[in-house]
Amino acid sequence: MTHAIRIHSTGGTDVLHWDQIDVGDPGPGQVRLRQTVSGLNYIDIYMRTGVYPVAELPAILGMEAAGVVEAIGADVSDLEVGDRVAYALVLGSYSESRLIDADKLIKLPDTISDQTAAAMMLKGMTAHYLLFRTYPVKAGDTILVYAAAGGVGSMLSQWANHLGATVIGCVGSQKKAEMARANGCQHTILYRDENIPERVKELTNGEGVDVVYDAVGKATFDASLDALKPFGMMVSYGNASGQVEAFSPKILAPKGSLYLTRPTLATHTATRELLVEGAERLIDAVSSGIVSIHVNQAYPLSETAEAHRAIESRETTGATVLMV
Repeated sequence: MTHAIRIHSTGGTDVLHWDQIDVGDPGPGQVRLRQTVSGLNYIDIYMRTGVYPVAELPAILGMEAAGVVEAIGADVSDLEVGDRVAYALVLGSYSESRLIDADKLIKLPDTISDQTAAAMMLKGMTAHYLLFRTYPVKAGDTILVYAAAGGVGSMLSQWANHLGATVIGCVGSQKKAEMARANGCQHTILYRDENIPERVKELTNGEGVDVVYDAVGKATFDASLDALKPFGMMVSYGNASGQVEAFSPKILAPKGSLYLTRPTLATHTATRELLVEGAERLIDAVSSGIVSIHVNQAYPLSETAEAHRAIESRETTGATVLMV
């Protein structure tokens, strides 16, 4: 028997239970993975509260982890017992061990620790598709990144800076502004104290930015649109403040013939080829030092409720992991 954090109903942190489960043996195409570190992401909060429904309850939450292969099922040829691996966007990482399809796993090089891997896979591959697929950032672009001191935001900022973009980071405190600047943001905006579109226009000589990466959602949607230059792209990829309310697409026209997209990592990892491309480019960026992974909070897996409380109250910076 092994332990896992499960929810039997949706709600607050009190619905997270430390349960005993039976993992069993891997079937065809599967491995049994002894997990060492699980990542924590805001999508876990959405699932716990019911914003994003899970298919069946009780459910083990968590969407990324690192660990060691301890058993292999039939038809698995490219993994061996003892291999260090990681994955993202597969529900069930809040567990001491689990079964998982082998084609969802990425082998880890010695240059990447388990803790780093668990902190980087989901957030880092999100940063990858945002920067290289959703809006291909190039030298000379000016971009606005919300939550620039957070997990995805810090990776986005570092990577975009390496690509030659001017990065404006939107944060909630002076402490987080200092962290954002250390992560490659040339400018920062304190969203609680400053008017975002006005400050952006000041920083860009009245032009606005080429792209906005907005993980906040409802509270910042209008400000994000108003911060764009004509033909700019609004990328809404999260709902930390709630889901964006219904609106008419015609509002995009007078604001400068803007583009709006709502991407998701699920689409960008839907095939093995897409998954491997994003994961390999991320691993290369981290191994070479282009992107540094800041694991600023670590909790025992059994104390997941406290970790959820901290991330919801915006006390955290960088990445948070759960030690198995």
